[in-house]
Amino acid sequence: IQNILPAVIAGNVRGFGNEDMKAALETFIPSATQTPGRLNLFKFKNFNILLDYAHNPAGMRALKNFCDHLDATVKVGIIAGIGDRREEDNNEMGSIAAEMFDEIIIRQDKQLRGRTDKELIKMLHDGIRKMDPGKKTTIIPSEREAIEHAVAHAQKGALIVLCSDVVPDALELVQNLKEKEANGGLIATEQ
Repeated sequence: IQNILPAVIAGNVRGFGNEDMKAALETFIPSATQTPGRLNLFKFKNFNILLDYAHNPAGMRALKNFCDHLDATVKVGIIAGIGDRREEDNNEMGSIAAEMFDEIIIRQDKQLRGRTDKELIKMLHDGIRKMDPGKKTTIIPSEREAIEHAVAHAQKGALIVLCSDVVPDALELVQNLKEKEANGGLIATEQ
């Protein structure tokens, strides 16, 4: 959405007509199809999952601003440290997560990008503890297992926010859960 004005200006410079640009904007709907990994909201019967590629403090802040306007009984964040970011950036991501989520699950990216898993977990934990020393935090390295854990323990009305580095894999996991629910598969939630 922040890119609409620059896109319109670029379209104007390139000679696109106003009606063409209007039609393009009217048919653009942020979704897993048109914008995979960018605020993709999946509505389940008892909870919602929001998938986003937030991978730096600015992205995490933007995600927080969006989530602040979503109603949820509880907000659970599934986050990971990023190995090629500065320590203070990972600390800040942990702090922002502590502000926006009631519970945090720390997972690991598939590519650690030059850091160890212990280093990344510590950096996030340091940021979380700085903001909220008592924040409920669970470490589940596997993204799949972290999602399954969050879904299995989701309270009715919960929002699960998944920050993923491999968006196609995360989309597949969430879409499989949607199919399971549509086919009458049991997705347990805590009340």
